[in-house]
Amino acid sequence: MRYLTTLTRFWSTALAAEMEYRANFVLTAIHSTLALSGALLVLWALFRTGYEPGGWSWPAAMLVVAAYTILDGFQATFLTPNRQRVTEMVQDGSLDFVLLKPLDTQFWLSTRHLRIWGLPNLLLGIVLAVFAGSRIGPAALGPEAGPTAYPLSPVLATLGFTLALLLGLTILYALGFILSTLTIWFVKMHNITTAMQALLEAGRYPVAAYPPAYRAFFTFVLPVAFMTTTPATFVTGHAGPATLAAAALIATALLLFSRWFWRFALRSYTSASS
Repeated sequence: MRYLTTLTRFWSTALAAEMEYRANFVLTAIHSTLALSGALLVLWALFRTGYEPGGWSWPAAMLVVAAYTILDGFQATFLTPNRQRVTEMVQDGSLDFVLLKPLDTQFWLSTRHLRIWGLPNLLLGIVLAVFAGSRIGPAALGPEAGPTAYPLSPVLATLGFTLALLLGLTILYALGFILSTLTIWFVKMHNITTAMQALLEAGRYPVAAYPPAYRAFFTFVLPVAFMTTTPATFVTGHAGPATLAAAALIATALLLFSRWFWRFALRSYTSASS
């Protein structure tokens, strides 16, 4: 309850500060709508010629874009503003005051700040996911899917999509926090936000559409596929318990590693203020 109360106060104060610039929210919503329209336009340009990347149908590919948009909105709202502050705190020594607080340091650094400008992406992604999911039929991945499909009910498909997306959010958070931790040794890490955005954008389209080498890299080295493509495969019926278990294993391993890596890095932290 203490952490829940603290989180409520963190976000209420951050929201009050962000609402001072209400016009920016409108401009951000317009920008998010245009960016989503651009992504869908690229997909439409491919599908209008009859080409189906990786055997994915138009509604299934839209679902991948929806997963990407939700993750992008979550990252812009909750993750990016906190990552940016870690570097600043290491540089000016204000991290000392966080370490002295009677609160878990990783929790403080991960939740202290909030920006509402990512909410339009979050909402647009949810709307697109509902729309695309309602248009997906049994042949969502084309004839190459064969007999490997899982005949999931709409409820189970939605549940699988939601759980896989939550695991994707966990993976995204853990990778970002690991990069933020590097600021203990490499102070000039201002490009973390750019790197994480580029990583996420690699999953804007189905991973199956990439050449085999890239496909393997985005699955086994940088688990981009588990962030955007995997949630969509639950709705299309081409992912089952094994896929969810693999995603859960990767998300748990990265989360635990980010925790260990932060504590390990603090052993090398020397205050800039003393």
